[in-house]
Amino acid sequence: MKKIFLMILFLTTLVFIGPRCSEDFLKPEPLSFYAPENTFVNAEGFNAALIACLRNARHEMYGDTPPFISEGIFSDIAVEGTTDKTGIHMDMPAVILPDANFNYGDVTKLGNYWTEAYNRIKYANVVISRIDNAEWKTDAERNNILGKAYFHRANVYYRLVHQFGDVPLILEEITQPKLDFYSCTRESILQKCKKDLDFAAQWVDADAPIGDINKAAVNHLLTKVNMSLLEFDDAIASANAVINDGIHALMTTRFGSYKNDPTHDLIWDLHQEENKALAENTETIWLFVCSETMTEDGASEKLRIMRQAVPYWGGAGKVKTPTGQTGTTDQPGGALVGGLPVEIDQVGMYGRGIGRLRPSPWYQHDLWDDPNDMRHLYPNWMRMEDLVYNIPGLKANGDPYYNQKLQLFDAGGGILCTDTIRSWFDWPHYKLFVIDPTDNTPDGGFGDWYEMRLAETYLLRAEAYFWNDQPDMAAADLNAVRTRAGCAPYTTDQINIGTILDERARELYYEEKRKTELTRIAYILAKTGKPCYNGKTYNMNSFGTDNFWYDRVIEKNVFYRDNVRAPFYNYRVAPYIVLWPVLSSAINANSLGHINQNFGYPGFESNVTPMKWVDGEGEGSIVEQ
Repeated sequence: MKKIFLMILFLTTLVFIGPRCSEDFLKPEPLSFYAPENTFVNAEGFNAALIACLRNARHEMYGDTPPFISEGIFSDIAVEGTTDKTGIHMDMPAVILPDANFNYGDVTKLGNYWTEAYNRIKYANVVISRIDNAEWKTDAERNNILGKAYFHRANVYYRLVHQFGDVPLILEEITQPKLDFYSCTRESILQKCKKDLDFAAQWVDADAPIGDINKAAVNHLLTKVNMSLLEFDDAIASANAVINDGIHALMTTRFGSYKNDPTHDLIWDLHQEENKALAENTETIWLFVCSETMTEDGASEKLRIMRQAVPYWGGAGKVKTPTGQTGTTDQPGGALVGGLPVEIDQVGMYGRGIGRLRPSPWYQHDLWDDPNDMRHLYPNWMRMEDLVYNIPGLKANGDPYYNQKLQLFDAGGGILCTDTIRSWFDWPHYKLFVIDPTDNTPDGGFGDWYEMRLAETYLLRAEAYFWNDQPDMAAADLNAVRTRAGCAPYTTDQINIGTILDERARELYYEEKRKTELTRIAYILAKTGKPCYNGKTYNMNSFGTDNFWYDRVIEKNVFYRDNVRAPFYNYRVAPYIVLWPVLSSAINANSLGHINQNFGYPGFESNVTPMKWVDGEGEGSIVEQ
């Protein structure tokens, strides 16, 4: 973190190759060894800088223990499931502290949300500060580049203010060491984001190479920012700009590599990685693109999604047969287990998971309110009982359970799984199946991933209509997504923020940033004072001790509600963890300024009044309140 606040220096090597080497726009031709005075002279040079933003955004999802895991386990849908470790995020009040190690190998990368955020802000600010150093062919060319830089910066700040609250607002390129940062109010940061995104929405190209930012991505983000500012009419308008742009549409017919396979359906088609970048897939707004042939910085990281979110079903001795024998192996077909070859290759079908993102029972079971929901039906949705006992020794010994479906209990009611937290849960196979055929124990592959998808835009507009007291319109948008999955539509009187969040969970698992969106909604409820479906009203005066984020997590996630015991910890959460702690390293390195700490954490008592952004010419000003 000290490198962010002590050594944010003049950027001399800013040209990075981005997510997919097959895309021309991701292969800029650098000029004169990337010297800034030679690079930032035309659109190609500036696009090269913005590719660094695209690359770093991708880091949230790819590799092992991606930061994205934190967005799930600080929510209603999931918990940390790796029960064999200490230091993991289970007992939140005990381990979520400002001086904790939040970049700890296979335990957590929560801290990347701070460090990577300010890297991306740095890259975007170089473009913004130098935008008029170039000779532009047209104003449209200039403003497209500037608009994309504004998008990247606003996208980062939208996440930061819902993860950490008030944070330093940096609006220009920093060319020398700087130690005097100050926190700026969440509200005014969002106002600056809105101003920039309004500009970007006018100028960013509607059509862009796959993987790059387009006008729809700008308006999608702008919808979230507008709702954060309680500008619900504006949120409806920005969502309309995506939904009605003539380019994007919900996919409603079979397409892609499986379209003629009657054993699968549209939901499966939509989430197969080879289908996401197809031109016929009009639902894609912004895609992280990846290829096994990529050799650029960070590109060797696979989307190790099955490792993160599939149960540890093949762990030695984890799942027993009713006869008391080890029942499953995650070794591939032909591998020797106990000297005998594996004949039933389940790891090739489902991947090798370690249960890091363990879905809550509510997400697995209670959430699903329609038996015809394709997202919750086999083979899209996998239940542990769909797997079979496949240890080859069972067959050799004549065990009657070989190749029979798994069961959790024996005839006497005894549990046949030694770790039901980590090794026994259901999962959305259609989303998580991204395979690497060269990996004998596959845990993910070089797959494309949706960062923004039109189904979420519909659900965002449904939410904006709900806040705007237009439940009929909200129902229509929610049902557009819901009925596509085969569900019966909701009636108008069923629409509330709870049913909207429920549909988001069904549709956007391992896509939406769940903690961020719950926190955003918690702020809206506190600022508007609107009654919630739980019968409560909230206010900003008690936000740290009484907020919707906490109530929703406790309501839906039994692990936190009942303080479920794991080998080393009880699962616990607290209301103040609605915001994460600002890293002590950032605060301590900032010796000439003052970065505030969030309520509930050590250091909060030393806070000062945060700064505020005010509109004005150019970038506006950051002033004292």
